[in-house]
Amino acid sequence: MTLKKAILFVAIALISTSVFAQEKWTVDPMHSSVKFNVTHLVISEVEGSFKKYDGSLTASKPDFTDAAIDFTVDVNSISTDNEMRDNHLKSDDFFNAAKFPNMTFKGTSFKKLSGNKYLLSGNLTIRDVTKPVKFDVVYGGTVKDAYGNTKAGFKATGVINRFDYNLKWNSLTEAGGAIAGKEITMEIRLEFAKSK
Repeated sequence: MTLKKAILFVAIALISTSVFAQEKWTVDPMHSSVKFNVTHLVISEVEGSFKKYDGSLTASKPDFTDAAIDFTVDVNSISTDNEMRDNHLKSDDFFNAAKFPNMTFKGTSFKKLSGNKYLLSGNLTIRDVTKPVKFDVVYGGTVKDAYGNTKAGFKATGVINRFDYNLKWNSLTEAGGAIAGKEITMEIRLEFAKSK
């Protein structure tokens, strides 16, 4: 075998190995949550969540630093424990869920900072606006459950400005403060199951 052929053979073998080493993980919604909070009347906070969502990650490295992450949230599943407020949030003042039923996130990098702390970067689309965002992530670890399924847990937190995504409804109190704050704090706890 010539040197050129040997190099080509090794290159093909490495490419094949990297392709087959890719593992896909999907969100287990029974053990996950997507929550948010926003200031109300400047003095307190209102909490809410989205009940329906789906996501996946694909990675070949055991520390997930090469993970490709995709996540979709059903806007119509928003819940703040108040039907009138939820309907307002679904209206064109905020999400316009009828026209834009999904929020999407597509990761661009998952960088390990130290220990189990990571920085997740990606593009978040709400309505018809896409903006780059960053989330601080804590990796909880990987284990096998009682049924032999391999699970991995993550907690992501971050802050977005709702005005950046045309969720621009605003009203002021008598003192001049905003009824609803512009910054939304996200807290996303996800348990992924490795595909068999």
